[in-house]
Amino acid sequence: MQLTKHTDYAFRVLIYLASVPEDRLATVQEIAERYGVSRSHIMKIVNKLATAGLIQASRGQHGGLKLGQPREAINLRSVIELMEATLTPVNCDEPVCLIRRDCTLKNILFDAQRQFLEHVGRYTLADLTEPAVSITALLGKRGGRAA
Repeated sequence: MQLTKHTDYAFRVLIYLASVPEDRLATVQEIAERYGVSRSHIMKIVNKLATAGLIQASRGQHGGLKLGQPREAINLRSVIELMEATLTPVNCDEPVCLIRRDCTLKNILFDAQRQFLEHVGRYTLADLTEPAVSITALLGKRGGRAA
C-alpha cells in the first residue's frame, strides 16, 4: 500500500511541529521551505489537520502553528484515515470486473489493508519523534531535506 503525498506531507508537518520547542510557533512558510514542498500544498494540509484538531493554527503577525494534542495522543492510523481520500485497495465496480463474483483477490487485499491499519494504529506521533534530538538536528540542517 502506498500512501498519497498528501498523507506523507501531513506526517512531515506533524513531525516538524513535534520537534519545535513548545514555546515557539512554526509557520507554513518555514515548513514548506524546510521540506522543499510548495507552500500551497502545506497550507491545504495544515487546514485539514487544524479542522481535525490535530494542530492549532492562528493567524496574524504573531500567529503560527503548533500541535493541537499531545504527541502521544496523535495516532498514525487516524492521520492516515483523515488524509487519504479512499482506503479501498481495489475497485471491482469501475470498470465492472467480469470475475469479481468468484475472485478472491479483493478479500486478500482488504485483509492486508486491515492488518496494515491495525499495525500503524499501534503507534503515535511520539513514536515517530523519539529521540527528538535527532529529528531536530536533521530538520535544522541547511540545504538538506528530512523525512
